[in-house]
Amino acid sequence: MKKVFGNISGLRATQIIRLENLYDQRTPPEYLISDEMADVMCRLSTEIRRQIGVLVNRRGKVTSVFVGDYHGLVLPDTSEYRIFPGRLKGIRCIHTHLKSESLSNDDLTDLSLLRLDMMAALTITPESAPHEVFAAHILPSGKTSYQILPPFPANCMNIGCLERILAIESELSRLGATADSSARGERALLVSVSHQSRHQAEDSMMELEELAVSSGLDVAGSIFQHRRQMDSRFLTGAGKLQEITLMAVEKGATLVIFDQELNASQIRSIADQTDLKIIDRTQLILDIFAQRAQSREGKLQVELAQLKYLLPRLVAKNTAMSRLTGGIGGRGPGETKLEINRRRARERILRLEKSLAQVVLQRRQQKSRRRRQGLPVISIIGYTNAGKSTLLNTLTHSQVLAEQRLFATLDPSSRRLRFPKDVDVIITDTVGFIRDLPQDLQVAFRATLEELESADLLLHVIDISNPRCEDQIQSVEVILENLGLNHIPVLRVLNKMDAVSAASLEISVNRYGGIPVCARDNASLQPLVEAMSAIISRRCQPDATAVSEMTA
Repeated sequence: MKKVFGNISGLRATQIIRLENLYDQRTPPEYLISDEMADVMCRLSTEIRRQIGVLVNRRGKVTSVFVGDYHGLVLPDTSEYRIFPGRLKGIRCIHTHLKSESLSNDDLTDLSLLRLDMMAALTITPESAPHEVFAAHILPSGKTSYQILPPFPANCMNIGCLERILAIESELSRLGATADSSARGERALLVSVSHQSRHQAEDSMMELEELAVSSGLDVAGSIFQHRRQMDSRFLTGAGKLQEITLMAVEKGATLVIFDQELNASQIRSIADQTDLKIIDRTQLILDIFAQRAQSREGKLQVELAQLKYLLPRLVAKNTAMSRLTGGIGGRGPGETKLEINRRRARERILRLEKSLAQVVLQRRQQKSRRRRQGLPVISIIGYTNAGKSTLLNTLTHSQVLAEQRLFATLDPSSRRLRFPKDVDVIITDTVGFIRDLPQDLQVAFRATLEELESADLLLHVIDISNPRCEDQIQSVEVILENLGLNHIPVLRVLNKMDAVSAASLEISVNRYGGIPVCARDNASLQPLVEAMSAIISRRCQPDATAVSEMTA
């Protein structure tokens, strides 16, 4: 069915018919646009004092006709044309300019973001005839993502158009194959929009980069913008968003990750401006957790957190997804696909919560058995990648997975440890904490974090070689306070003492307290073992008053 996109209000019926007649025009493969079509567009554009544009596929057929205003126009939806690696969109855009001007920044942005075959503008003579053509195409390699061709007369439309497009696409495929062979996975562009100080924002971006690498992404670059007030629509300004999307195209990024959490409206608005995938810091953490979860409990917790995060962000772009239910009392629009997805998500959340409730009961049974055995519990806590799993392995001579990346282990591990005075304890490694731990994750992992409530001692492992260790300590303590665990004694373990100088180590000990260790070196752990044994002995020693009452 023929359609005219854009604002056609105020146009006469004859003008609309002439616009629709553009669909019948055919362009030879070697021509940018046929001479007849260029002539009709320029004359009609002069008559209505508006820009007119067409989208032409590689067979020379017009697929869309759209009308703007005197200064510019908006391209129609091109989502039906898929973009594959090393490929262009398969359509080119040609439109009129009522002034004798080259391609605008909006034209070049659309060319780059939509990966069009070509973008061209026709200027018009005082006699309403085509004058000059300004054209540009994607540049396979270089500092910019496009190349602007020298202007040429409108009577020279034979520029070997199809041959030129196929050559560009061939080079894109070759470069894409080279990039794929060297890249580890998707390429991500990191974005931070913050009102914090530059130093704080840089620290946060460094952590976001570590999270991206831990997730298996290849970081293409980063952009930071300082704003006193966040934009309610795009988080960043509209101009900055254009810069972000252009930079993503130039660096070959397929994913944009925002350091700040995006609401449903912002995700939709940003996604409408670009064909790139958009996620935020919370989604990235959830993805890492989904990769790391091994046990049934861990998988249930991650899925629950993902669904609770996605439920308010389930949005529909149009009403075309409605369906008819049919039958008496069931006629009408029925449930939209969006409503069905939301209902199914809520049902799945209820099932997951019931399953996790069973996990809580099982954990309580395990706790009761431990209490009957009289075994004290020591829980290792700390910021992610601080060395918790390594410490557990060295203390208990076990083989728990320990890697130099964020959230290397997700499922908790428990081992038995015997102190020198023949006192056995259960020592547990828990999931690592992180700054601004998403609330959905805290709720979903409450069954795991409840293990900390029965602990007799918390070992807070701190990476003193990390320049952000003070902020990390504060983040962990805030989470402990939110969980109501302030009543349990905490022993700070200053890990990676071998990675700092003696002077720095002394400063850290004086500032933070605790016991310096190297989690990989068993010999350095002796003072820690003695301190743990002393604390456990004091907590497990029967109260003198209680003993006297029992004796009486």
